Amino acid sequence: MTTRTRAKGGLSQGLLLLMSVATGLAVAGNYFAQPLLDLIGRELGLGPSQAALTVTAAQAGYALGLILLVPLGDLMERRRLAVALYAATALFLLVSAVAPDGRVLLISTALTGLTSVAAQVVVPFAATLADPAERGRVVGTVMTGLMLGLLLARTASGALSELGGWRTVYWVNAALMLLMAVLLRALLPRLGGGSGRLSYLALLRSTVAMFRYEPLLRWRSAIGALSLASFSVLWTALTLLLAGSPYDWTESAIGLFGLVGVAGALTATVAGRLADRGHVQRVTAAGTILLVASWAAIGAGAHSLTWLIIGVIVLDLAHQAVLNSSQNVIYALRPEARNRINSAFMTSFFVGGAVGSALTSVVWAYGGWSGVCVLGAALSAGTLALWTLERLSVRAAGKEPAPRHPEPAASLD
Repeated sequence: MTTRTRAKGGLSQGLLLLMSVATGLAVAGNYFAQPLLDLIGRELGLGPSQAALTVTAAQAGYALGLILLVPLGDLMERRRLAVALYAATALFLLVSAVAPDGRVLLISTALTGLTSVAAQVVVPFAATLADPAERGRVVGTVMTGLMLGLLLARTASGALSELGGWRTVYWVNAALMLLMAVLLRALLPRLGGGSGRLSYLALLRSTVAMFRYEPLLRWRSAIGALSLASFSVLWTALTLLLAGSPYDWTESAIGLFGLVGVAGALTATVAGRLADRGHVQRVTAAGTILLVASWAAIGAGAHSLTWLIIGVIVLDLAHQAVLNSSQNVIYALRPEARNRINSAFMTSFFVGGAVGSALTSVVWAYGGWSGVCVLGAALSAGTLALWTLERLSVRAAGKEPAPRHPEPAASLD
């Protein structure tokens, strides 16, 4: 569709699709290397642990980008920032494609992770362009693109590497990211970030201060962190389960199992539409309850593929509902500080995911799949408990907490 055909949310359907694809491609770059570690290690002379550092480098770079770059959307003209980050990501991917040794690959991978937070600039960009009554649907659509990029990256990476080797993956991704930069430059409207009266350090301090002044941001950040922790527990341990008895699957079959998660990702727009109709709290409630319930099916999946598939789909669906409803809540707090709020929320969100993955490796060693399921269920129960406490605090206050305004130095208006 042409970008001149306008959607109800104030965005053309074509532009919304472009932003969704752009977020998916940006985040996918951080996961392409995971199924290629053996190939990369053999060609560059790296041991398994050294090759695995490329995954750590991508995650570390992304975490720094969330803190250091995403808040700039409240200071700079947002189209310029998004385009610059996509172009920089394309450049760093090209460096990875021609990397002569492991050191260069690690550095370029970390820098790719740093600038790939362009995805987290595009999401609040879309929320700002959307009509408030359609914001949930718009954010859900863009987040569907992001989650599909995350889930399909490994499958696409394996297919491309078989066609032309592991470097082909980086060449193709670089070309696509450059194309996204050109299209976003041509089609995104100019959208100012603020008056620019803040210094960069003051902007970062203001981002941290959002936790102090916005109670709902604190609640939703903690809920999101536990939700992603539970999500990470499953996907970290799933490879170990499927590779062992009774499944004994090959690596390619395990990679294809990631397609099961697509079903959950595609429900993000449904959660967004329900939030737009005033059911945001019900969406969160349903999501947190389903998170807990999913682990019963996942636990039964130790010996039943059917139950495992059901549990994975339900958990992914529930995680998307919790994430989308939380974004709907926090994006409504301060339109002028949406990038800083997104930075604070997403930093907490991904810290939760990292903690979940780290805990999984420890629990698996001592408790196997049963221990992992108990851990996942406990983290999921934490999301339900936190949401309940959030609702109780709101009722005690008599209304939804109104945004509090920090000191003038932290405002861009």
